[in-house]
Amino acid sequence: MRFSTGKKYVMSRMVFFMLALTVSFLQTAAQSKKQTAYLFVYFTGNRVEDESIHYALSKDGLRFFALNNDQPVIDSKKISSTGGVRDPHILRGADGKTFYMVATDMVSAQGWNSNRAMVLLKSTDLVNWTSAVVNIQKRFAGNDSLLRVWAPQTIYDAKAKKYLVYFSMKHGKDPDKIYYAYANDSFTDLATEPQQLFFSPDKAACIDGDIAEKDGKFYLFFKTEDRQPGIKIAVADALTGEYKMQSADYVQQTKSPVEGAGTFKLNDGSGYILMYDMYTSGSYQFTKTTDFKNFTVLDKAVSMNFHPRHGTVLPVTAAEAERLMGKWGTAASFAGSVSSPKIRTINTSIDTAAQTIYVSVKPGTRITAGDLSFASFPAVSIQPSKTNVNANTINYTIGIANRKPELWKVKTVENNNPVLNGLYADPDIIYSEKNKKYYIYPTSDGFNNWSGTYFKTFSSTDLVNWKEEGIILDLEKDVNWAKRNAWAPCILEKKINGQYKYFFYFCAAQKIGVAVADDPAGPFVDMGKPLIDKKPEGIKGGQEIDPDVFTDPVSGKTYLYWGNSYMAVAEMNDDMISIKQETLKVITPTDKTFREGTTVFYRNGKYYFMWSEDDTRSENYRVRYGIADAPTGPITIPANNLVLAKDTAAHIYATGHNSVIQVLGKDQWYIVYHRFNYPKGINMGRAAGYNREVCIDVLQFNADGTIQQTIPTHKGITALQ
Repeated sequence: MRFSTGKKYVMSRMVFFMLALTVSFLQTAAQSKKQTAYLFVYFTGNRVEDESIHYALSKDGLRFFALNNDQPVIDSKKISSTGGVRDPHILRGADGKTFYMVATDMVSAQGWNSNRAMVLLKSTDLVNWTSAVVNIQKRFAGNDSLLRVWAPQTIYDAKAKKYLVYFSMKHGKDPDKIYYAYANDSFTDLATEPQQLFFSPDKAACIDGDIAEKDGKFYLFFKTEDRQPGIKIAVADALTGEYKMQSADYVQQTKSPVEGAGTFKLNDGSGYILMYDMYTSGSYQFTKTTDFKNFTVLDKAVSMNFHPRHGTVLPVTAAEAERLMGKWGTAASFAGSVSSPKIRTINTSIDTAAQTIYVSVKPGTRITAGDLSFASFPAVSIQPSKTNVNANTINYTIGIANRKPELWKVKTVENNNPVLNGLYADPDIIYSEKNKKYYIYPTSDGFNNWSGTYFKTFSSTDLVNWKEEGIILDLEKDVNWAKRNAWAPCILEKKINGQYKYFFYFCAAQKIGVAVADDPAGPFVDMGKPLIDKKPEGIKGGQEIDPDVFTDPVSGKTYLYWGNSYMAVAEMNDDMISIKQETLKVITPTDKTFREGTTVFYRNGKYYFMWSEDDTRSENYRVRYGIADAPTGPITIPANNLVLAKDTAAHIYATGHNSVIQVLGKDQWYIVYHRFNYPKGINMGRAAGYNREVCIDVLQFNADGTIQQTIPTHKGITALQ
């Protein structure tokens, strides 16, 4: 058949159109498979209700926000044999559209040697999962001495065309070892007997394996468990091949204990993330690498509105992220991401019923839409609205996936409390005659189980605006006799031979040390040994913590007070770095409310003693006082000796461990104390006890010298003129 020129032209146009349509289709298909977000799968703690699977999403792999208001997305009781699951690992299957998850079947309250099983889960949409329990001890013979099965993970073996599950097991007195087995085709059972995957060269315990494939090699990250804990890497040319140590070095970039290494490839191709659970400090550390040898810490770039434990991250597509958002995303979850240099981010509160975000600012601060920003999330749109904007309110529309947008308000609230930006506790305050400034010395807080290791100081000329002066003493670098639990310091300014000296008394490893400097902002030099490291005679309980130093204006003598569950006092020697042992005595208040946190001051011929009652983890932590005629007691208890307590109407809780400051030359007094972080603390359980913030309120006296009860406030005090 012959075509005319016109027909040839039409045919050419049709062919071109079909080719263009095919290219467009292929591009659309490729785009739909492009991974543009990240899903973090984790559990949250050691309570049975926390041993469950949670989800969080991120657009950049660094800033994550919890889905489902950080509640479980799968019921642990329905999928496990123990009622709890930990250490979830998620994997995208070789077909690109099937997902596999494995988890430790365990409730930690039953003991660390209580579990024998793991949970296998499978899904095609990340929302609906089928599950099966595999009990190694029952499934495979020869495991009568098996004590535990921990932290399973899955990887696709391209050569075997099967899914390989690897995990650690401990038998009897043997150390933990990393094993592997192949799953069956339906991912409901292990089809092969577990075999040891990694043979540690020192035959010591290894747990928490994580395998990443790169350039034809397999990198096994694992935790050394029964020697110096940390993460190391072994490398093999085949998935089940011989793994050899890459080096003797640990690869975590922190001195804090870590576990649960997890790696994932960044969607932009710029490298990999190695993350790990810093389980004693309640946080995660993310590092970036391109070669699995050099790791750069990303602490300042990472943020989460939740506290994850041992989890993994999976890159997901926009469609998958939108599906997850449609199922579990809430506007309230993302409204809390509002930030600005002008606001106190940790004090942002959300009223979900009124769809209002309250941001705390210093008095006189004005906020506009241009001052505020929200984190970017997959399938979420947050835009300012032009309606109903006034001096302290800005409206926003928040749209999630295909839902109808919601109208939310951002309202500014002017407060001076907390006075320090961030989490701090146990504040001690002085006025420096040398620098004509006030200084606060707190515990650096926010570390799991009070595990901070350094001290900072903050300066101010007006008691309202505080400047961070930086770290003044770091236990890990500056102290050779203790490296943990940097708590509750106090400070003394003293003029010696015409020169100002600063004596910094601090807690470390439940002992009291002293460091010396020429300036209130340091640097401080530790004296090389503890000042107080044993209990007074006759005392059997409590801890040697919470020092307070006081110079008697009448006699000129200086005294050190300390103790948890008891109050001890001793006169200091002239060197200020030792005590007169013969003067040491116990003066615990007789009303049985004393717990810790002694502070002493002098007013109108009387010595005032304050202390904290109850426990810093309790919302009822509070301050009481007594009066004495001498700095060493005895202490008389007034009829009503409550100084400071919670105010539930204001949602202020656990007001305690205080110090007191007098404005020079005036009968004007202030109480400096810590409270639970507002607003999250009251819902954090025992963790509220190490997520605290520092506040200042007015301290007033009655005509007879007794102290009026202080009502804690968010507003705080006005700046000194």
